Amino acid sequence: MRITINQIKEMKQRGEKITMLTAYDYSTAKLVDEAGIPLILVGDSLGMVVLGYESTIPVTMEEMLHHTKAVVRGTKQAMVIGDMPFMTYHISVDDALYNAARFIQEGGAQAVKLEGGVTVAEKVSRIVECGIPVMGHIGLTPQSIYQLGGFTVQGKTQEAAARLLEDARALEEAGAFSIVLETVPAQLAKIITEKVNVPTIGIGAGIDCDGQVQVINDILGSFTDFVPKHAKQYAKLTDIISKAVTQYHDEVKAGSFPTEKQSFSIDESVLAELTK
Repeated sequence: MRITINQIKEMKQRGEKITMLTAYDYSTAKLVDEAGIPLILVGDSLGMVVLGYESTIPVTMEEMLHHTKAVVRGTKQAMVIGDMPFMTYHISVDDALYNAARFIQEGGAQAVKLEGGVTVAEKVSRIVECGIPVMGHIGLTPQSIYQLGGFTVQGKTQEAAARLLEDARALEEAGAFSIVLETVPAQLAKIITEKVNVPTIGIGAGIDCDGQVQVINDILGSFTDFVPKHAKQYAKLTDIISKAVTQYHDEVKAGSFPTEKQSFSIDESVLAELTK
């Protein structure tokens, strides 16, 4: 059985920390699921770490659905959350409902994530009313980087902090089952976490959130364009992969790969007939 939104909410009530990671393909999702991670986000961050875009903005629904299907196939227990890409829920409630439904019906996800607070609360409410769980996302919202002036810390002034708290409350009231807090001061994240009844999932928001989320490429050290301040590299796969690829290249050039162990053979009688 997959993790449910009620189980996630109960984790906050028990004071049990919640872990979430991104995944974008079958093999990675399978490993993350088997490790016991309860929440897997198919993030639009795939635009940068998988597809090579400069931001998340160019990511399309078709790209998101393609990767979501792969992640769902690789998982059995984790709740898979589809990240609704730029302009797939901004124009109208109808658009939001249609695209959220696609994640569930076509992608096989169990929930969706939307960026924004007060401005998307009505859409969140309508999606939830239709039976689709919604995860909110406030603070640094990458789809709005041009409006925000880049990847900068949010909520540093009294006015901005009050606005983020209002956003969190609006999302809770709209029915979001959890809220991502991205790149906000730790003290503010602690206050928001204490003032809302749904779990907060931090990324660059300090230790006091109910849970944490990271882009898997960041913690594995497989994305080298930049490493966010909030990320910890638990491995450095770039070095391992580079060494393996170089060794393979060298062995092929030297004629030492493949060996007899990696080769197949046929019966000598068959060879005899072929060489007559």
